[in-house]
Amino acid sequence: MKPLHLQRKHEHSAEPQADVSQYLTFQLGDDVFAIGILAIREILEYLKPTHVPLMPPFIRGVMNLRGSVVPVIDLSLRFARGETEINRRTCVVIIEVEGEEQLQLIGILVDAVHEVLAIPDADIEPPPQFGSKIRVDFIAGMAKLDSHFIVLLNVNKVLSVDEMALISSLGQQEAAVESLPEKA
Repeated sequence: MKPLHLQRKHEHSAEPQADVSQYLTFQLGDDVFAIGILAIREILEYLKPTHVPLMPPFIRGVMNLRGSVVPVIDLSLRFARGETEINRRTCVVIIEVEGEEQLQLIGILVDAVHEVLAIPDADIEPPPQFGSKIRVDFIAGMAKLDSHFIVLLNVNKVLSVDEMALISSLGQQEAAVESLPEKA
């Protein structure tokens, strides 16, 4: 299976259009999430990433993307859920995330990719302040679709390079402390 490349078209039209944004929907466990397509670089069939020692559990490893090293994040583990079980529909979605000085490519592991939806801004509600299965700051909004909601993710929060680096360094410090001999 070849990677799916998403094209970004900049259309200029004389007709005024309602504010509509496009989102890629995907499955994580029993839940459907979405990310704005402007952040998505491509979708790849799952290939086992190369394990990197001393990384937090949600970083499954790294992959080679045309000569670039791209970390692969298990989004389910990032949301403090169980590890993603690999099956024939499992995909890695390559996302562009804002770093300190440049855009960073990060792969997210998802159970399955569904479709691209055009969602009017009027159909997007603010994130709930409680009762969500993930951190509130990870949610950009809730899209009303028929009789249910789709969680729109804030990729710059979910995949914050600074926060993940902090978690990684804390994990390394914890591992170093655990390896120290106990005093009698």
